[in-house]
Amino acid sequence: MVTIRMRRHGAKKSPFFRMVVIDSHSASDGCALEVVGYYDPKTQPETLHVERERIEHWLERGAQLSDTVRSLLARQPITGPAAETEQTEVVETAGS
Repeated sequence: MVTIRMRRHGAKKSPFFRMVVIDSHSASDGCALEVVGYYDPKTQPETLHVERERIEHWLERGAQLSDTVRSLLARQPITGPAAETEQTEVVETAGS
């Protein structure tokens, strides 16, 4: 099974995480299939960069999200044209 999970990088007491697509039986520092984002908890505010198209691609093919990745994705709002479309739909339903 393929999993999307976090991989720790960075120096001691200065963590930096990459969001990777990897076989669930591989070691945590094993060879990843693809890097789909990164997370830096040390910056103010925290930095989270995610390639949502690639995550959706892997989820369609049966990949599972780890609990940490799931919670990080829930905290990041969707931005761009998709967010504007969703917001317009909400306004239309609220008015009728």
